[in-house]
Amino acid sequence: MHVHRRRTPGLLVVVLATLVGLLASTGGATAEEGRHRPGHAQHSQHAQPGHPHHPGEHSTPGNHGERFVVSERQFERMFPERDPFFTYEGLIEATKTYPRFARTGPRAVRAREAAAFLANVSHETGALRYVTTQVPPADTCDETKPYGCPAGEDAYYGRGAIMLSWNFNYKAAGDALGLDLLGNPSLVEKDPKVAWATALWYWNTQKGPGTMTGHHAMVRGYGFGETIRSLNGPNECGGANPDQMRHRVELYIGFTHELRTRPGYGLTC
Repeated sequence: MHVHRRRTPGLLVVVLATLVGLLASTGGATAEEGRHRPGHAQHSQHAQPGHPHHPGEHSTPGNHGERFVVSERQFERMFPERDPFFTYEGLIEATKTYPRFARTGPRAVRAREAAAFLANVSHETGALRYVTTQVPPADTCDETKPYGCPAGEDAYYGRGAIMLSWNFNYKAAGDALGLDLLGNPSLVEKDPKVAWATALWYWNTQKGPGTMTGHHAMVRGYGFGETIRSLNGPNECGGANPDQMRHRVELYIGFTHELRTRPGYGLTC
């Protein structure tokens, strides 16, 4: 699936000089085609049964009662032309399902994780302009799964903040969130909280083609590049599509600037 992506001008102006130096020092580049095919990104056929809590995590989680590291005003500046469907309130409600998200470690770590998640979301959705994929594939049903595709073979196209696709991902995300997304996949494009929650499900519980979740990549200091690897590694990492990889990095650097923190190391993959 290819979404028409436009960069956020106000943020990129601030960071272009920083990006050139960082990319030169970190090296590497990468790719984006096949983002929603079996075996890639959150659409891996080996989706794990994600759960909201991670007892083995070696970081101290923050108090969910504390203010989210991204304010509503900052969110508005990050996504000035977003579809009204993607609400700040929906995001905040969805974070309650995954209380360690952007609330683990010191403020700099929390801000970097939020920036990393939102940068990848922005890349996937054209800065939150698109609630669904613009060119749905003809078939997003893996018929080898015992639960099949009760909503129809063409019903599991990309939706939500991370463009959840394929029946096995709707099943796994729905099981984790306590929702029948296999039977009613349209919930992801009708309920803002669900649209955000499915993205957080993947971010916090799924490794995709990478070696760690996006959450672990950021809180354990591996860097933004590992989040790209988990989302779309084979198609963007290792020089496969450097332009797509750089676009994610540019967004991330811009968002860290907005949140008044440094981007850290390991930006590319």
